[in-house]
Amino acid sequence: MAFRSNSLAAPDRPRPMVLARGWRRAGLAILAGAGSALALPPLGWFPVLWITLPFLVFLLDRAPVTSAGGLSRFRSGFAVGWSFGFGYFVGGLWWIGAAFLVDAAAFAWLMPLAVLVLPAGLALFWGLGAGVARIAWPRGWPRILVLAVCLSLVEWLRGHVLTGFPWNAFGYAMMPVPVMMQVASLIGVWGVTFFAFLVAAAPILWFSRDPGDRVVDRCAFFVIAALFLADLGFGFARLASAETAMVPGVRLRLVQPVIAQDQKWASGRGDEILGRYLRLSATGMEEGKPAPFTHLIWPETAFPFLLDEQPNALALIGSFLPDNATLITGAARGQAVVGEEIEPRVFNSLQIVDSDGIVRSSYDKVHLVPFGEYLPFDRILRGLGISQMIALPGGFDAGERRMTLDLPGAPSFSPLICYEIIFAGEVVDGADRPGWIVNVTNDGWFGDTPGPWQHLHQATIRAVEEGIPVARSANSGVSAIIDPYGNLLAYLGVDQDGVVDGTLPVAIRPTIYSKYRDSLYFALIILAIVVASTGSFTRTKQRN
Repeated sequence: MAFRSNSLAAPDRPRPMVLARGWRRAGLAILAGAGSALALPPLGWFPVLWITLPFLVFLLDRAPVTSAGGLSRFRSGFAVGWSFGFGYFVGGLWWIGAAFLVDAAAFAWLMPLAVLVLPAGLALFWGLGAGVARIAWPRGWPRILVLAVCLSLVEWLRGHVLTGFPWNAFGYAMMPVPVMMQVASLIGVWGVTFFAFLVAAAPILWFSRDPGDRVVDRCAFFVIAALFLADLGFGFARLASAETAMVPGVRLRLVQPVIAQDQKWASGRGDEILGRYLRLSATGMEEGKPAPFTHLIWPETAFPFLLDEQPNALALIGSFLPDNATLITGAARGQAVVGEEIEPRVFNSLQIVDSDGIVRSSYDKVHLVPFGEYLPFDRILRGLGISQMIALPGGFDAGERRMTLDLPGAPSFSPLICYEIIFAGEVVDGADRPGWIVNVTNDGWFGDTPGPWQHLHQATIRAVEEGIPVARSANSGVSAIIDPYGNLLAYLGVDQDGVVDGTLPVAIRPTIYSKYRDSLYFALIILAIVVASTGSFTRTKQRN
């Protein structure tokens, strides 16, 4: 993007302004970024973005530079972008620190790494995006497109680099309710992220100071506003024509036990924990009457033991399950390593158990959580006294591939464990499209914080992107049944023990996004670059 730098008030010359002091400018950017996090679940106050994003543009407009070179512009843009991003990630991810208090004696000292160092690292992406945008920074409305392109691209990178961490991608902030989610069925969360940056920053165009720019900028504002209204119109139309049929003969029961994290892996508590699952699963069951479920779902790593190595536990589960009923449960699974280490490999798995107490099939989690389930740079970090948070020597091993599992009496499903569901475009096997997604998770690490609600929100967007319903069983919340349009048909909130009963929605036809994935997003980016380049060139030519 080689635009001529011709922005408002000669941005390449320092200005004696109130915002010229670096510490004050950075502090305001951090506050604006933190305010943007109010648009995330559980609040969903997305209109705040129409204040915070224009302020980001305002700061970039006035970011001082020391020379006419591109490096100076990059540094000034990077500082503003990093500060804004740091505020956004602290405001949206502070709850991760709660996990370090579960075993405070061992991990409390690491809490600042999660609360401050992680957001500081993630903010580097926003700094990069804002820095590149500041180099290209044209005047008037094209700069809004440039910023949306650059920030959405670095958000995409954040979701893919070093295994990726796309949590709270900016697009989620613009999809608080189903009517605003439907566009994800076309362009996915990354396309919506570009759209969110564009729409949120648009109000700055109404306040153009240059009389020569004001009319054109306000016309651009109305164009962007029309796009936002078209998005809403598409959402209303899609939901109005939606016909959510249910799979005949399938009755789901999702169990939410609320087992405290410091007790979940305690030795000697296996029988007690299994008994709790069975008692909750039996809710409302009466002898001589049909069972209220055909398929029972328990959350991630439900037991403090390897299920397939506990025949007594399997026999107890089999005797509890009604005839032809099936249990889908999270469980640790062991696999002996022949001729190598004495210790077996251990997987974070999802297993299917029938009414005979037999494990019929398993899926091993592919995308493990760094520091939670395994320790990257193991030898180095262990030497510094850092270990993974799961009390399992060596951590979990990663599974080999995504898969679609067949299930007696129900459509095949895509198994996803914990945060595997946050990776757009990676939640189903494209060659074997499932009828539904089963997401088992723990989330007990985070208590009653925004984290579980944000996790649920991302699972909801996956349902819309793929046109596939989601059944989600969580240890401490939020467990839910979600239809292919992002509607919560039934759910149980954080720290509420009990069951969620419901029927299984039928998957709808493959969505545009499920067919083309991120290719439409990149097509949008190319189109935006062409439009911004054309607009910048035209304005420069008219002024000359």
